[in-house]
Amino acid sequence: MNQDKSLDSDDMTQSQEDMPKKFSLWHEIKGIFYILLLVGIVQSFIVKPFYIPSESMMPTLLNGDRLVVSKYPYGWSYASPIFHFLPFFHGRLFGHMPKRGDVVIVVPRGQKSDYIKRVIGLPGDTLSVENGILIINGKPVKRRMMSPAMIPIDQNMPCENNGYLAMEQVTGQDGRRYCKMPRIEETLPNGVRYETLDLGYIPQADDYGPVTIPEGYVFLMGDNRDQSADSRFPLEEHGLGGPVPIESLGGRAEFITFSLDGSAKIWNPLSWFKSFRSGRSGLNLHPTEAKP
Repeated sequence: MNQDKSLDSDDMTQSQEDMPKKFSLWHEIKGIFYILLLVGIVQSFIVKPFYIPSESMMPTLLNGDRLVVSKYPYGWSYASPIFHFLPFFHGRLFGHMPKRGDVVIVVPRGQKSDYIKRVIGLPGDTLSVENGILIINGKPVKRRMMSPAMIPIDQNMPCENNGYLAMEQVTGQDGRRYCKMPRIEETLPNGVRYETLDLGYIPQADDYGPVTIPEGYVFLMGDNRDQSADSRFPLEEHGLGGPVPIESLGGRAEFITFSLDGSAKIWNPLSWFKSFRSGRSGLNLHPTEAKP
């Protein structure tokens, strides 16, 4: 009899352990909090996804591109957290100066949103733009005219010329509509090269400076030179207001993960797949080393 009671007690204990635990709202909230905290730490200090919302970096980046930004190459500063709640302060933890030609994200002074531009000038440089030609330390940057950029027209790239005569809509041999724009390759003094667009003469964009870049600052420009609010433009015009302190850099662009043409509808899952642009996934965003 005692043996049977002992068995019954063991069975009862085992059955209680097998029973599902009672739902706890507080337990679930803590779990979600820890997940969000981990995501925030990773995106603030290691890598973060980034969405391109404009045409200022064409032809390198298109409106609708999604890419990966690494947060550690230049160290960490007030601009590193994914939510820009910290006020500006000088200094970077494990800080490093970016290289010419790097594509970086930057937080303009007094703003909370990120811009994406290319590092053109470094501390000590004297930089100017004369009739659209970039001049660094008294020497014009090497330029090479390339075949026109032919970017497919879609909802994220409507090809609205806005008075730029050099931008036109054409039909390709494949029957598809393209935005045709003059394309120029630039080679910086350190030997890296990249492509830019030149849509015509814009006084404020094509005649600038000269300006000497202070210590601890960099000069940033967009590859779409005539449609980029960058270091050439004042803060009041949504530009960067001249050279920017390296503390304002939030990371370096690494590669494109995927790109969307803007046609996707949330309520129509079939449209999600059709909205992917082909040929852009995996594109490396580091500048190319010029051949000797």
